Amino acid sequence: MSKFLTRHQKPVLWTLLVVFIAYGFYFWDSVRTTSILNFTLSYALPLILAAMVGIIGERSGVVNIGIEGQMLFSAFVAFFAAAATGSLIMGAFLGMAAGLLAGAFLGIAAVRWEMDQIIAGVVINIVAAGITSFYYTPGKSLPAIVPRIKIPVLSEIPLLGPVFFNKSVFVYLTLIIVVVLQIMLFTSKWGLRTRAVGEYPSAADTAGINVFRTRIFNVAIAGILAGTAGAYLSLDAAGWFERGFTAGRGFLALAIMIFGAWNPLGAMAAALFFGFASGMASQLQADEVINIPQQFINMLPYVMTLVVLSFSAGKVRPPAAVGQPYKKEG
Repeated sequence: MSKFLTRHQKPVLWTLLVVFIAYGFYFWDSVRTTSILNFTLSYALPLILAAMVGIIGERSGVVNIGIEGQMLFSAFVAFFAAAATGSLIMGAFLGMAAGLLAGAFLGIAAVRWEMDQIIAGVVINIVAAGITSFYYTPGKSLPAIVPRIKIPVLSEIPLLGPVFFNKSVFVYLTLIIVVVLQIMLFTSKWGLRTRAVGEYPSAADTAGINVFRTRIFNVAIAGILAGTAGAYLSLDAAGWFERGFTAGRGFLALAIMIFGAWNPLGAMAAALFFGFASGMASQLQADEVINIPQQFINMLPYVMTLVVLSFSAGKVRPPAAVGQPYKKEG
């Protein structure tokens, strides 16, 4: 049976199983189930995008520890640009541009300058934390809230309709990105070249693939996804900005990437799993079913990260050349 469950099919089957279980809870208690799933999607969305950033980078052979800083800087730029210009669209695009800028720096520093990839990522995190703290100005507000787009017919489906098909453009964009990345990574010429430079860069170079250009391009483009995650957090999920706004989501996304075995659909399923666990804990807290301090509820995703990584350690294999700078022979 396992021979027929390819890397593309397993996440889909897990997702169908989760949907089946969710419908069981829905018919038992529709209000709470809808609330939990809405929380799940909202919590998981930036983690999904951030995990895609890590997947693109590591599939190309570049470790991106700077996802946290990219998201934080992008959230800062998106919020204050939207507040200054009075345009959510302008804020979102400038937030994405900020992510692209940070990604380009990482690509050039790690690939062209051969800086240690971990150090380059840490530099991004430190600089982003410093800039967003120094230039933070309280009292700003957004000109409007991000509108919801209701898809006819689909939005009327019980449970799935309100959760997935009456959302902002960020939700639809994220789902499209995951599907497109899954297809491109494993079926397109770009995906083949990306995996080649992440696994066997010398062989890829011999085959005529420019390893340096491919890695820099991929890490820079992945920065746009980090920018989208940051823009979503400040413009849509929260509607405000504060120092340390991303609260470790970039690091959690790296664990989700590993749990998803560097597979876009697998990472999305893992992010939804973390979001669902957090949603269940919050709902139990709200219903006063359990009396646990809020600090322990906030710790739950990180505790789960340690548990999941302890079980998955040694069972998943990263790209062979990840973290290794490539030096062209001759």
